[in-house]
Amino acid sequence: MKLREQVGLNIRNLRNSKGMSQEQLALAADVDRSYISEIELAKNAASIDILEQIALALDVAPKELFNERG
Repeated sequence: MKLREQVGLNIRNLRNSKGMSQEQLALAADVDRSYISEIELAKNAASIDILEQIALALDVAPKELFNERG
């Protein structure tokens, strides 16, 4: 799996585990909801700054976005 796909999957899984919608995550991270969707679907590669905002909104360490999950 490509890193872009892994990050998108991790964001989706973390968001779902916290019971957040894409809209809620987007508001908390101060990005557009469609951008969250594009990241989760690996259609767009987020910058380090955006990934940091998403990690803060999810209340996880940024490295959690890059972990390989089984």
